[in-house]
Amino acid sequence: MSEVREITLSTDKVLAHITNKIGHVIFNNPERHNAVSLEMWDAVEEALLAFSKDENVRVVILSGAGGKSFVSGADISKFDSERGSKDAVDHYNARIKIVYNIIENFAKPTIAMINGYCIGGGLNLAACTDFRIVSDKSQFAMPAAKLALGYPFDAVKRLINAIGPAEARMLMFTAKRIDAPTALRLGFVQDVVAEDQLESRVMEVAEMIAQNAPLTVAAMKYISTQAMKTQPDSDGLKKCDDMVAACFASDDYIEGRQAFMEKRKPNFTGK
Repeated sequence: MSEVREITLSTDKVLAHITNKIGHVIFNNPERHNAVSLEMWDAVEEALLAFSKDENVRVVILSGAGGKSFVSGADISKFDSERGSKDAVDHYNARIKIVYNIIENFAKPTIAMINGYCIGGGLNLAACTDFRIVSDKSQFAMPAAKLALGYPFDAVKRLINAIGPAEARMLMFTAKRIDAPTALRLGFVQDVVAEDQLESRVMEVAEMIAQNAPLTVAAMKYISTQAMKTQPDSDGLKKCDDMVAACFASDDYIEGRQAFMEKRKPNFTGK
């Protein structure tokens, strides 16, 4: 039986818990298709901070409650209070940029579990994760061009990294919706399953990751992030080398070799 440990956050519009070695962040605003307010972004950061400090957490899943949407973007009902002036808009944009960057550069693997609409800011959020597993009813769109909204550099770059410049431009310029099979063909999502199989499939993949060597997975995560940069800096490249060396110097490296020779599953500790 899985042990569930709840994480207390500043709002119940975001839920967080840990099952075994897997952290869960759930956007819990289903009556608004999980549109996200400023207080919700604060709570997401709280959850991620807790997961980053917990050595037992090896992978994080982000999902939306209600079965209709992953995240549909910003909560328009909060615009007067959160985006009612230039200063408020600047504060909101700076705040969500920080959270997006935390997710994109999170030291542990992240998975977006998408069931339903993944629109606007939700698409950007999903692009921050390492990969995306979705139900066959899911739909994706970047409607900024229909709303006269600006779309920032980081968000455009994430979409280009995920599906390439031509397809990203097509999606952004037309503001059209695409279905799950199209998102799979474009490479934005990595697996499409029936809705009733979504959670079990995501958990299957997460558990596979959680059972692997944490230092190796962390090194691969960091190195792959550096590899996506146009020009990695020297400090970043040195850290890549140091993380690889730490894998070979670890107890887990010894355990991995012994388990292979003894034809058993390894018990990795991250040390």
